[in-house]
Amino acid sequence: MHTTLISTDTLAAHLGDPSWLIADCRYNLKDEQWGGEQYVGSHIPGAVFVNLAHDLAAPRTGTNGRHPLPSPEEMTATFSRLGIGDSTQVIAYDQDAGAFASRLWWMLRYVGHDAVAVLDGGFAKWLREQRPVRGGEEARPPATFTPHLRKYMRLTVDETLEHLGDPSVLLVDARSPERFEGQPDPLDNVSGHIPGARNRFYRNNVADDSTMRPVGELKADFERVLGDRSADQTVLYCGSGVTACHNLLAMEHAGLRGARLFAGSWSEWEADKNRPVEKGPARSQLTTNH
Repeated sequence: MHTTLISTDTLAAHLGDPSWLIADCRYNLKDEQWGGEQYVGSHIPGAVFVNLAHDLAAPRTGTNGRHPLPSPEEMTATFSRLGIGDSTQVIAYDQDAGAFASRLWWMLRYVGHDAVAVLDGGFAKWLREQRPVRGGEEARPPATFTPHLRKYMRLTVDETLEHLGDPSVLLVDARSPERFEGQPDPLDNVSGHIPGARNRFYRNNVADDSTMRPVGELKADFERVLGDRSADQTVLYCGSGVTACHNLLAMEHAGLRGARLFAGSWSEWEADKNRPVEKGPARSQLTTNH
């Protein structure tokens, strides 16, 4: 069973394996149609397309964030429709680093399906290695997906608010340092971060070729961010609950298990003007700089 990352060599050796399902999760936050267009043009043979906005997110209400987490019932229906059965090995990929693929990885684990891994280096690495591709649309027969919900893996916005100032809970923000510190960004209606959070930009998990950095480096990096907290005291968030999943994937790959996701993330937090906002570098960083 593959549960975190998988290499292009290993995937290439299993092309056509009926017990494996390849999920193309390519997406562009500024162009919702881009991923589907890329998929139809060229994809890994046998891959089905998974749309972040429709398959991996529930409808927006204006207060539940940009990519609201679907209900367990909605996830079960989606995974069944895609052809994911209880014994299916799922391989998710996107254009490169795995930020969008990691959302599918986390969601499947949240409903109890551990046989899911992200393709290291994504479609970009697959193309660089001149591996086979094909165009058009593909589908798998529907399958029976049995959920086993792990409620402990996520926090709601209200639970996150309740834990503000709680020394046993550390919030880690996956957005860029610029967005974290409060520089205006078109994706955000309000600039800043959740008070007390620390910053770990998800792109720091990957090397220049968008493959995941060595386990030892990742572990050391996250241990510096966590300080005296353990992984299971950590709650990760980002802009809309997508790139935070990449931090969760990197931590799991590095052996730091048990961190949770605030799925609504900043886009849900900022929807209520009564929720507190902090700007500038993380307070822990300010402390170490003086």
